[in-house]
Amino acid sequence: MQGLFIDSVNQSFADREVLSSVYLNCNVGEVVGLLGRNGSGKSTLLKIIFGSIKAKFKYLNINNKVYSKGYLSKNLSYLPQDKFIPDQINVLQAINIFCKKHATELHRIEFVAKHLKSKFYDLSGSECRFLECLLMIYSDADYVLLDEPFSQLSPLLVDEIKRHVNLAKVYKGFIITDHYYKSILAVSDRIVLLHNKCNYTINNEDDLVTYGYLPGFTA
Repeated sequence: MQGLFIDSVNQSFADREVLSSVYLNCNVGEVVGLLGRNGSGKSTLLKIIFGSIKAKFKYLNINNKVYSKGYLSKNLSYLPQDKFIPDQINVLQAINIFCKKHATELHRIEFVAKHLKSKFYDLSGSECRFLECLLMIYSDADYVLLDEPFSQLSPLLVDEIKRHVNLAKVYKGFIITDHYYKSILAVSDRIVLLHNKCNYTINNEDDLVTYGYLPGFTA
């Protein structure tokens, strides 16, 4: 069976258990939004899937093959919260590294085409974040993990990222987490909440109130 599945995730830091028997899955063609309060383990779970953190226990299966670390599948891309593209390379070089199959889509984006020769140290923090998001969205992997992609971005750029996720999900699966929960609700096909170390399926904003993610009223 095709898809990304992670099951029975258990993780502790010192004496504090963060995740307990957590399950998450994602298929090509869908966007899974991952929500949770600060400290609930959202970033930890994405790092465990990718392989930059070792879990106490987990079962990870990508396209019907078991992996100890997701990046070993070579079919998984991950946008961390921190800047990860080296300052010394330019945008065109980054595209050639991450996006061989979908470079054409990136070259059609006006902002990208205008900055192909620009090195990342010449760009603002917001411009770098926008480009890093696009590089992961159009990367060669079938599954993409985006950790706080909307951070540092203006509302217009947030809308652009959501638009490109919707375009690319035709041939990719996305797991996205961010504190801008309304943007997550808008872009996602389904929502998973991390709460009290476990995962819960969220069907509407009322469920977010029930599980204490939102107060008893919404704007």
